Amino acid sequence: MKDEIRIGSRVISSESPVFVVAELSANHNQDYSRALEILHAAKEAGADAVKLQTYTADTITIDCDDPCFQINEGTIWDGTTLYKLYRQAYTPWEWQPKLKEEANRLGMECFSSPFDFTSVDFLESMDVPAYKIASYEINDIPLIRKIARLHKPVIFATGIAYPEDIKRALSICREEGNEDIILLKCVSSYPTPYEDVNLNVIPTLAATYGCLVGISDHTMGSIISAASVALGVKMVEKHLTLRRSDGGPDGAFSMEPEEFARMVADIRIMEKALGSSCYRLTDTQKLEHGGSRSLFVVKDIAAGEKLTPENIRSIRPGNGLHTMYYEQVLGRCAKIPLKKGTPLQWELID
Repeated sequence: MKDEIRIGSRVISSESPVFVVAELSANHNQDYSRALEILHAAKEAGADAVKLQTYTADTITIDCDDPCFQINEGTIWDGTTLYKLYRQAYTPWEWQPKLKEEANRLGMECFSSPFDFTSVDFLESMDVPAYKIASYEINDIPLIRKIARLHKPVIFATGIAYPEDIKRALSICREEGNEDIILLKCVSSYPTPYEDVNLNVIPTLAATYGCLVGISDHTMGSIISAASVALGVKMVEKHLTLRRSDGGPDGAFSMEPEEFARMVADIRIMEKALGSSCYRLTDTQKLEHGGSRSLFVVKDIAAGEKLTPENIRSIRPGNGLHTMYYEQVLGRCAKIPLKKGTPLQWELID
């Protein structure tokens, strides 16, 4: 596994904070000022990066009404064609250098998902720091090879990928000498039902393919993204909009800024809570250990009197002898008079 991947100024590794990405997607609703507003909302909410999508309807599909181009699979986009959807959803290319510049000015990274050779060339002219391969493109071997040869990080969504698709895509990158790979657990269902998420596959992806892993989360709410941190993800991607009620192709399953901020806060809390895999007490726990049980005198004992279950007991706090000595002290005699409440010590016993 590549121990460390750099995306712009950000280092992603097994020890780094989770890299949080706000997906702009189609939530600009063809309004540049709205796209800028979403960028600013992403910064305010704590995103580390903004991701774009670089295509036009003509670079991703063709204008055709034949049945195979109709969307009719139980999605939120049913009833239209691929071409019509992408014509509505695409991010104008002339915006993208300006959006990247603004994201960088705000202190965020900005990269994109290309969908053909021309979009890769365009993004290279922008000097993006990484590329994401959408899950529907994970079988586009020529596209993957072209991107891999650039020797920039490649992030793969695995939403519709069979194991052999993942293996083939990664082998292409490695053939080209590119080991900067992140696999995103993803379900291509919008929004994703919780029972379909299968978070437990995250460690399997890391172990099977020798990659850093993340999640592209299409569920509603933040619980899935936060929980995935406990399973080892180092990148979380979520769609961000201003208000779901504003509509747009992806609005229905996108986060609003306040929700995104809560997700980032939950992720950072989870990172703190995970801590170390080494079992040890915190400084507070070490102090509190003194409150554990120990052997005490619970009834006045005269000098020379035997210690019995009636006059010594294991009680809180922990100032006396360890309770493991209980059987050893029974039947022995007190050297001096012992008052009720005295922590038992060896020097007090014959």
